[in-house]
Amino acid sequence: KIMDFLRAVSIILVVMNVYWYCYEAVRLWGMDIGVVDRILMNFNRTAGLFHSILYTKVFAVILLALSCLGTKGVKGEKITWERIWAVLATGFVLFFLNWWILALPLPIEAVTALYILTVGGGYVCLLMGGLWMSRLLKHNLMEDVFNNKNESFMQETRLLTNEYSVNLPTRFYYKKKWNNGWINILLPQRASIVLGTPGSGKSFAVVNSYIKQQIEKGYSMYLYDFKFSDLSTIAYNHLMNHTEGYKVKPKFYVINFDDPRRSHRCNPIHPNFMEDITDAYESAYTIMLNLNKSWVQKQGDFFVESPIILFAAIIWYFKIFQNGKYCTFPHAIEFLNRRYEDIFPILSSYPDLENYLSPFMDAWLGGAAEQLQGQIASAKIPLSRMISPQLYWVMSDSEFTLDINNPEEPKILCVGNNPDRQNIYGAALGLYNSRIVKLVNKKGKLKSSIIIDELPTIYFKGLDNLIATARSNKVAVLLGFQDFSQLVRDYGDKEAKVVMNTVGNIFSGQVVGETAKTLSERFGKVLQKRQSISINRQDVSTSINTQMDALIPPSKISSLTQGMFVGSVADTFDERIEQKIFHCEIVVDAEKVKREEKDYKPIPIITDFTDEDGIDRMKERVQENYNRIKEDVKQIVKDELERIANDDNLKHLL
Repeated sequence: KIMDFLRAVSIILVVMNVYWYCYEAVRLWGMDIGVVDRILMNFNRTAGLFHSILYTKVFAVILLALSCLGTKGVKGEKITWERIWAVLATGFVLFFLNWWILALPLPIEAVTALYILTVGGGYVCLLMGGLWMSRLLKHNLMEDVFNNKNESFMQETRLLTNEYSVNLPTRFYYKKKWNNGWINILLPQRASIVLGTPGSGKSFAVVNSYIKQQIEKGYSMYLYDFKFSDLSTIAYNHLMNHTEGYKVKPKFYVINFDDPRRSHRCNPIHPNFMEDITDAYESAYTIMLNLNKSWVQKQGDFFVESPIILFAAIIWYFKIFQNGKYCTFPHAIEFLNRRYEDIFPILSSYPDLENYLSPFMDAWLGGAAEQLQGQIASAKIPLSRMISPQLYWVMSDSEFTLDINNPEEPKILCVGNNPDRQNIYGAALGLYNSRIVKLVNKKGKLKSSIIIDELPTIYFKGLDNLIATARSNKVAVLLGFQDFSQLVRDYGDKEAKVVMNTVGNIFSGQVVGETAKTLSERFGKVLQKRQSISINRQDVSTSINTQMDALIPPSKISSLTQGMFVGSVADTFDERIEQKIFHCEIVVDAEKVKREEKDYKPIPIITDFTDEDGIDRMKERVQENYNRIKEDVKQIVKDELERIANDDNLKHLL
């Protein structure tokens, strides 16, 4: 009723405007009303209502607008904002900009009729536009089609730091505006995963920040650089500029099979770090499963375990032979490629290896030559792909040890792969991974970081155990890959689930399918408001209810833009984080990064192969090393066979 009253008063004001400014025509039409004249004269004298032709019109439009706010009309499906603005603009022109009609040199009746027509038409247009706008604002179900308002939430705005933390600045959308916040990884030791399809910004936004901040806080580091030397260059230059976080300045080491000039040499099966034959088995297991990733799902099979056990026996043989003088990976490969008639007598002559080799000896002595050749071939064929002078050079000597978190000699170790040779190099690098996992996960060491970008390109033996147990030894693990399905494919369903479910911190850019669903379930549900509107010809029925729904649904995760991440973080007893879930843009100062990259220096030459005459002798020296290893193994086999032939207790093995 109030709305109807306001609209009636608005119409009366319009009529008063016409009556006052078209008074002569009204008198000619015989509509002179003395009472009305006196009332209008009093209004004008006391309130100045007719001092301007616009006053009554403005008041009429204000009252009209107020009356439209309470409309209960039904929203027409054809009403659009374009039609509303067009009608309002037409009404404004006709209603307010028609004052010039009163000055036209036409008969007074014609002028008045034209004025009444424009004022009336303009008023009707304004009324229609106001009603449509009110109905559209009240009943428009399409204003938030992606449910952004319901699915936005308050996130952490405090910067929380400690001696271990990694802190990433963010921007997040909440209450219809962008807010500044922080992702606080207070305990990287609880392991972190960063997911995302190619180009989602994993390395740029997360991995690079981890490298820089952990170096600034004095972490020793093992960095797997799939596209060498992208990450290694960042680590090298940041270390050169930020050594203040270390009590003992760490040394920077590189393993790079492509360019021996820019690579240190390191023997991953150094005898000093193998305590018993199980260590040899771990190394053989790692190298074989890296070369044959399909074997991961067939562990325990006869033709999977046989080559692993054989190669483990060879590694342990070189550990105990002459106190490990020849205990290198290249020597083990060369020995495996000798005739099996030479290999088995030599290995069987050592009591430590007798039980390991009994299945092979039974086959050999029982005349099962075909079975034996199949077992040996299962080891020889994959390992023969790793016969390379450059790989032999890097892995045949040790210029440093792999205990990267040694308090007396901390290290930053970068190992580089090559996408064109990832299967071969990845297998060799897997040995470094498995050895480092054992060495860093010990008490009394420095805080350390293991950063593995593009995890599926290598098989990381013991990864699940490292994540589960290394927290107490201050080992922070960061794993980068594109999708959970890659992890399942390369590590098997059981181990992949352990990795996925035991990490404390998770970042995800755009991912799709089952991965998006899994993450959405991990982030949980929240109480959300739901509005339901029923429209019929007479009325509109609105109902509002609440229900638990996904905080970040899979559809949101599968459509994230570059630089946008969802995820969750873990807190500590001392520093609590109430809102651990985030859905935000990780802010990276691109200009600062560009300035830093301009000043980056390439990783320097580590081994100079230039002779006194200035000639590069790299190929010659690498080839000489390759030939020397082959000759070493030939001589070892010759000497060992002579030893067996001269020993009455061992002659039966020949």
